[in-house]
Amino acid sequence: MVRIKGHEITPVITKLAYNRKALQFKNNIISTLRSIGVDEYDITIPLESISIKKAKAQATWYLDGYRMHYSYNLQNKFVDNLWVVLKVIELESKLLISKEHTLAEFVASFKEDKDIDKQRINAREHIGVAHDETDIETINQKYKEMARTLHPDMPTGDVEKFKKLNNAHKILKRELS
Repeated sequence: MVRIKGHEITPVITKLAYNRKALQFKNNIISTLRSIGVDEYDITIPLESISIKKAKAQATWYLDGYRMHYSYNLQNKFVDNLWVVLKVIELESKLLISKEHTLAEFVASFKEDKDIDKQRINAREHIGVAHDETDIETINQKYKEMARTLHPDMPTGDVEKFKKLNNAHKILKRELS
């Protein structure tokens, strides 16, 4: 069980027909996004040629003038990561359709800058973890170590460096939670 955007999701472990399943998940994401008014041509979901390999799954779409994006990379196979992406988008879309969330809340939960991947790489470098680190506990530990020395109340503190550290941590927390 993983907790993402306030939802508890049980990850699936695909055992057969990886590429076919990945295509089905992609089509389901497109169908879900179309149900909330996204044009099919405004949706990009890249597929891996070998869906069994470990790779990040992602979906990008445009809604109400905003670029929306969601990616997931904590499962061992691309196809299983894509399933999590599908489930998150389905659950958030259902909240929008049922009017439990407004369009502004939906947009806020997926809206990201075009250069978010670069920001995430820079954030990992700034915190001092590997460029592909996805363990939030490891990231939190490095963050806390650096925060102790950079906090403005400490003799070695630096307000600007502390702000940069907090921003880097925020970017990674959003990605991994």
